[in-house]
Amino acid sequence: MKKIIYLLITALALGTYSCKQVEAKDKKSDGIIRTDIPKRPESQKDMVGFRCEPIETVRVGFIGLGMRGPGAVERFTHIPGVEIKALCDLYPERVEKAQKILTKKNLPEAATYSGEEGWKKLCEREDLDLVYIVTPWLLHTPIAVYAMEHGKHVAIEVPAATTLEECWQLVNTSEKTRRHCMMLENCIYDFFELTTLNMAQEGLFGEILHVEGSYIHNLEDYWSAYQGNWRLDFNEKYKGDIYATHGLGPACQLLNIHRGDKMNYLVAMQTKAVNGPAVVKKTTGKDSPNYQNGDHSLTLIKTENGKTIHLQHNVVTPRPYSRMYQLTGTEGFANKYPSSSYTFRPDNVSNNVPDHENLNAHGPVPESVKKTLMEKYKHPIHKELEEKAKKVGGHGGMDFIMDYRLIYCLQNGLPLDQDVYDAAEWSSMGELTRISIENNSMPVEVPDFTRGSWKKLNGYHHFMKGE
Repeated sequence: MKKIIYLLITALALGTYSCKQVEAKDKKSDGIIRTDIPKRPESQKDMVGFRCEPIETVRVGFIGLGMRGPGAVERFTHIPGVEIKALCDLYPERVEKAQKILTKKNLPEAATYSGEEGWKKLCEREDLDLVYIVTPWLLHTPIAVYAMEHGKHVAIEVPAATTLEECWQLVNTSEKTRRHCMMLENCIYDFFELTTLNMAQEGLFGEILHVEGSYIHNLEDYWSAYQGNWRLDFNEKYKGDIYATHGLGPACQLLNIHRGDKMNYLVAMQTKAVNGPAVVKKTTGKDSPNYQNGDHSLTLIKTENGKTIHLQHNVVTPRPYSRMYQLTGTEGFANKYPSSSYTFRPDNVSNNVPDHENLNAHGPVPESVKKTLMEKYKHPIHKELEEKAKKVGGHGGMDFIMDYRLIYCLQNGLPLDQDVYDAAEWSSMGELTRISIENNSMPVEVPDFTRGSWKKLNGYHHFMKGE
C-alpha cells in the first residue's frame, strides 16, 4: 500500500504531468505504422558525443532509497572524487537508514529530504552536479526532467521512460539544458558482454548480422504481496516488452546503434496471459480478466544497415534466467545463456565434402580456448576495475563498473557510455511493441530520437578504448 500511496502523492505533486500513451495514428503505403517525431527546436542541437566541462569532484544526490537505492549509495562510497551531498525518499525511515551507510564509512552526513515535495527540494539545491534516480518507473521521467531543468546531470534506473511522450521529454530537455541524461543499464558492463564487445570491435566475428537479447526472469515469488506491488500492477495494465533494456542495451552496442546505424522498425507479438492473471489471483484472491501482458512476448527489429535484433520478455513462467545475449557474425558466433561459448570458422578446411550429418563440425571452441580468448580480449575497463568491482559487488560487480564509469566520464569531460538517445530508444520498446501487438503485429517505425544525428559517429568512439 505504501508504494501505491507513493505514486499517487507524487502524481499530485507533479500537477500537469501526464503518462498518456501514444496511439497508432498513421499508416503509410509501405504498411509501417508511424508515430510523431517532433521537430527539433531551432534553439536546440543534438547531444551525440556531448562532453561537459570536467567536474573534479562530483556532488551527488540520491532520490529513491527503497530496494536498489541503498546499494547505489554504498557503491558510491568506494568511488574517488565523489561527495554524497543529499538523500531523499518519501519515507524518512529509509533516508535515516541510508544515512547510516555514510556514518559507518566516517563520511560527512548528507542533507536529508522526505515527504511528497522532498525530491523537488533536492533537485533545487545549488551544490549538486548529479541526481541519481532510483524510484518506481512512473517517477523516472518527471524527476529527471525537473532535475535537468535545475541544471543537474541525471542518471535514471531502467527503464528511463514508460511512454513515447516521456522519451521525447527526456530528449528535448537534455538537448535544451545541455545536461547528460544516462539510463543506468548495468548489463552492458557485465564481464562476458563487455569482453565480447571488445572482440567484436576487433573484428573476430566478422560483420555482425544478427543479435539477440531478452529479459527472462521468473518474478512470481517476488510478487507474493500484490497490494502495492507497482511492477506487477504495470504488467497487469500494459502489453508488450515493458522491460527490454537489459537485453537490448548490449545488443545495440554490438551493432553501433546511434553510432553509424539505427533501428528502423519492429514487429511484436505475445502469447495469451495465463500465469500473469494466476499470480494476481493467488496474491489477491481476485480475478484479472483484463490482464494485458502476455506470459511471453517476442520482438523483431530491422536496422538501417540491414541487421536484425530479436528480443524476448517473460517474467511469469518457470524458464531459467536468461538475457540471451547472442551475436551471429559472418566469421563467428557468441552466446552467453545457458552457458557462455564462442564459435568460429575452422582454421583448416578439408578438401573432402563436408558431412552434413556431423552436427558438431562447427561446435564451440574448447573451454580452455574460450578462457584464453576472454583473457586476451578483456576490455580495458575490466582490466582496471574487475578485482575491485567484484569486491564491492552489485550484480557481480557490473553495477559498480557502471557507477564508476559514469563518474569517471564526468570527471574527465568525456561523452557518457550511454546517452539520452540510448535511454529514450531502449525505453521506447514498451510502447512501440504495444502498438504492434494491438495492430495484429504490424510493423511499427522506431522513431529516430537523434533526428538524423546517428550518422555523426562511426563506431563506439571512446568507450572501446577504455578512455
